[in-house]
Amino acid sequence: MRLTRREFGLGALGLGAGSLGAAAPLAAQNANVDLLLVLLNDGSGSIDEDEYRLQREGTAAAIERPEIVNAILRLPTRAIAVAYGEWGSPLTPAIILPWARIASADDAADFAERLVAAPRVRQSWNAIGDAITVATDLIAAAPFRSPRATIDIAGDGPDMRSAILPAPAARDRAVAAGITINALAIASPGSGSAMPIERLRAHYEENVIGGLGAFVMTARDRTDFAYAIFNKMARELA
Repeated sequence: MRLTRREFGLGALGLGAGSLGAAAPLAAQNANVDLLLVLLNDGSGSIDEDEYRLQREGTAAAIERPEIVNAILRLPTRAIAVAYGEWGSPLTPAIILPWARIASADDAADFAERLVAAPRVRQSWNAIGDAITVATDLIAAAPFRSPRATIDIAGDGPDMRSAILPAPAARDRAVAAGITINALAIASPGSGSAMPIERLRAHYEENVIGGLGAFVMTARDRTDFAYAIFNKMARELA
């Protein structure tokens, strides 16, 4: 499912470079999930089909692992809410799966199955700030109440073409609303927008992540990526 400007993007939220307001802070009272988690993988033009499937399948495999499900069930509400999107194009990152409550192994398996089956929405190049902006407002409009919210971004390149807010400003707006932003820096030597992995990590540390306990992980190859996806999710549930 790709949300259009009318359904969720600039039109519905009144977003634009000149009209963007502060995001609403999180309300912790009467929480019915312990975490609102927006997973944003890189769908930009630098990601080939193998890398794309690796992100989708790695995320799906991580969310239904018994260790992740058990971590969810140890939380006070025994539930989290997850939405999944892919970023790239300015203004319109694609929300592939809207909010779903994960409170059992069956919930996790259903989310994973739908994620793997969903078609790819083609994106252009590297608008991380716009992805953060849309994710921040997705959290504000969530049909669940939670004391915590996290935006989780994976990418192989820097913010280059954001049209709503550049990544640092979008990050600051999210953090002001009580949201944590974490990142996974992916090595992609063949990409036209790729940086050496340590420079990319430093870029994400300076320009993308923020909030309580924010962190960057790195993935240097396929095995590393699958491991990092799982460990990043486990850390976010701790």
